[in-house]
Amino acid sequence: MRETVYDKIFKPKTFTLSNGKEVKQRASRAPLILLIVLIVTVVSWEVTGVDLSMIRTRGYQFIVILTDMFPPNFNFMNNVWGPLFDTIQMSLLGSIAGALLAIPFALLSSSNIIRNRWLNGFFKLFLSILRTLPTLISALIATFIFGLGTMAGTVAIFLFTLSYIGKLMYEHIENVDMGAFEAHESMGLSKVEAFRYAIVPDVLPTYLSVSLYAFEGNIRYAAILGYVGAGGVGLLLDERLGWRDYPSVGMVLLILMLVVFVIERISEYFRMKLT
Repeated sequence: MRETVYDKIFKPKTFTLSNGKEVKQRASRAPLILLIVLIVTVVSWEVTGVDLSMIRTRGYQFIVILTDMFPPNFNFMNNVWGPLFDTIQMSLLGSIAGALLAIPFALLSSSNIIRNRWLNGFFKLFLSILRTLPTLISALIATFIFGLGTMAGTVAIFLFTLSYIGKLMYEHIENVDMGAFEAHESMGLSKVEAFRYAIVPDVLPTYLSVSLYAFEGNIRYAAILGYVGAGGVGLLLDERLGWRDYPSVGMVLLILMLVVFVIERISEYFRMKLT
């Protein structure tokens, strides 16, 4: 066993087996990990300037605002449906488009299907870059290109869905048992045909489940894209909050929570059926 600096500080335990052979068990790394986490937490606390006294003196304002939202302004309900449907539409369209385009991207990233490491590396890097781009930032960039409105929100959701499903699927494909795929190829089938009959039945339930989960999450993400001008119910929330119209904000949040709850239950039902 190669001795590290950690082993020199925290000596390994030595056990003697019945045959006289000595076996060393390294000391747990947990104390070192906890120390690093503690140091990072303290440094982060200092850098961000967290002030507990401010939270203590002003934190009650959260309760004040929440109580101002109830009872909700039910007269405002008719103003919510249009932006809400815009939010659902751009979530649905962005999710479907992203999920469909994720299929070829996942295939081109899978080293066991496309045996070209440069091509695999390029598409893996592309998906990784997309994943590091926050949805709000991509929505903001899209508003500069396509203007304010739901088009920008749809593009942002599309990019997130593409990167999310694409990465999960190529990782799943790369861990699939290739025996059936190679057997189909040896029988004269093309790569596309072999993939269809050998790999698709294995990855399809996961693909559909991940796509449903992505759509479920996109409904929530789309609700805040209005803050950067990407349309939907977020724009309405931003407007009402700006006017301090908290009862109307409460109405928007109440309807949004009910819609998200229903969509989550439907998505959960179908995902359970797929598994």
